[in-house]
Amino acid sequence: MRFIQLSLLIIVYLTVPCRGGDWPQIMGPYRNGHAAANETLAAEWPAGGPILKWQRPAGSGYAGLAVSQNVAILFHRIEDEEIVEALQADTGEVLWKHQSPVSYKGTYNPNDGPIAVPLIYKDRVYVFGVTGHLQCLDFKTGKQIWTRQTHKDFQVGEGFFGVGSTPIIIEEKLLVNVGGKRQNAGIVAFSLDQGRTLWQSMTDDASYSSPISAFLNGRFYALFITRLHLVGVDPKSGDILFQFPFGKRGATVNGANPVQVGKNIFATASYGVGGFWGIVEDNSTSEIWRSEKPLASQYTTPIEYDGALIGIDGRQDIGPARLVCFDPKTQKVLWSKENFGYATLLEVDNKLLILKTDGTLVMATASKEEYKELGRAQVLNSTTRALPAFSNGLLFVRDTKTLKCLELNKPAQPPVTPEKSSSN
Repeated sequence: MRFIQLSLLIIVYLTVPCRGGDWPQIMGPYRNGHAAANETLAAEWPAGGPILKWQRPAGSGYAGLAVSQNVAILFHRIEDEEIVEALQADTGEVLWKHQSPVSYKGTYNPNDGPIAVPLIYKDRVYVFGVTGHLQCLDFKTGKQIWTRQTHKDFQVGEGFFGVGSTPIIIEEKLLVNVGGKRQNAGIVAFSLDQGRTLWQSMTDDASYSSPISAFLNGRFYALFITRLHLVGVDPKSGDILFQFPFGKRGATVNGANPVQVGKNIFATASYGVGGFWGIVEDNSTSEIWRSEKPLASQYTTPIEYDGALIGIDGRQDIGPARLVCFDPKTQKVLWSKENFGYATLLEVDNKLLILKTDGTLVMATASKEEYKELGRAQVLNSTTRALPAFSNGLLFVRDTKTLKCLELNKPAQPPVTPEKSSSN
């Protein structure tokens, strides 16, 4: 049953062509937190925690890495430049570097670096900087192919924390949560070759949620959470196919991505918003329920597993936060781990890799029956908000000081037993 579900996920979500083991965009090859089906994890870790393959300094920003063809793309800020670096994934060797000036200063949050995860597509890398600087770079050399200043082009305000939504490619168009509501450019489609504006749609500000692709009722939908709405967009034309209010005005954000479960869509936020569960039918889309229970997450996207959702209920800044698994159809909690702490999640080899914001990495069984912890280690030493990336047995984690590459697919080595000496 699980194999069938994963096969369907590959058909539904794979809008970015990738090789087995690639992690070419936010939340992995299918943009839903699941690693490729051929990835494996060691059943347990060595006594000191996962093996450190390599590490290096990192600048400011919360952008996780993207990985393709054994090349990892790091997007961060050092001094007054946003920097895109291509690294050899298994060694950390710098292959190329591209730098762009930036003058953003954090207001609500001291972070001044990029938040949006890079996007790798074919032989291109797309990055969306904290000030709305959208760039297309050559994947092999780092040479800039085209650039757009979206805040200037579409009269976008600065927002609470700058730009934080990773673009998506659907049907050979780059779709971006721009937020140009004054120009009916809440969502904008750009051409992949030159960055030309193909269409613009919706009068809404941007959010910190990244869109996903869904194939429903014989067609592709681009699913966006904007500042105040959950919307289904026709990627060809920009026409709004459905729209629901989602979010609140004031000092609030929408940070988690929408999640597709069959014909259903789930969305979540904190700040009194809670969760939304709806269904996309052939001729109509309807809301089934919305509630602050069982899950209202500040910015973590829950993982779908066998029809259940596993995620973090609560907020990082004020707590408390629990890890919870629930049935979205009934809202029934299947299990929970109270006071777990805030974290981000991904699934590999039927196991959860959970990176807490205090730098703790937890491995647990992916199950809707119970929570079973398999390993725990301190891998970073400061507040950790960047999403982890997993590729070919390597886990990439970073905070605003350090990037680490951890090896997780090697079995733990048994202790060496001294040979007994023989006596004559």
